[in-house]
Amino acid sequence: MKKTSWFGLTLIFLLLTSSVCAQEKKALESNNMKTLKIQWHRLMADGQTCPRCGDTGKEVENASRSLEQSLSPLGIKVVLEKHELTPGAFQQDPSKSNRILLNGRPLEEWLGLKVGQSPCCGSCGDAECRTLVAPGQVYETIPADLIVKAGLLAASQMLVSKPGTSCCPEQNTPSPGQQCCSIQDR
Repeated sequence: MKKTSWFGLTLIFLLLTSSVCAQEKKALESNNMKTLKIQWHRLMADGQTCPRCGDTGKEVENASRSLEQSLSPLGIKVVLEKHELTPGAFQQDPSKSNRILLNGRPLEEWLGLKVGQSPCCGSCGDAECRTLVAPGQVYETIPADLIVKAGLLAASQMLVSKPGTSCCPEQNTPSPGQQCCSIQDR
């Protein structure tokens, strides 16, 4: 990943998270945490998976830990769910293996990537297994940095108030052109 894209993503995330209002902070203090759910699906045959999925598993765990450390102070807990595909389900649709969802939405949708395929090995036999395709790059193993980037995008949506609503208490509703809540309420 280019440093500039990480810088831009980090800046956007910081701007979004800085808009957490007093009411939202009170909810965080009362342990009303939101959940970022990461679901990872992979083929398991006789307790084994292919090297591609095995490596992605390590990356998913690393990304989950990084996201947990980053998002916990914002009141977002990260839950990682690992789902096993049976050989029968895999044979019907190999593209469901090595698939990552964040809050129910595929990682590739969060990042604007394409789904591809390439020959695999091990438990998968000679099946054409799932890859992610970015301009100039094909990922067989999904790296932690892509998972973290998608996780930050998903989390930022969780922190943004719904359009047309205010997170401020009624007595502190901002005037047109003012920011949400006064400084003392933050």
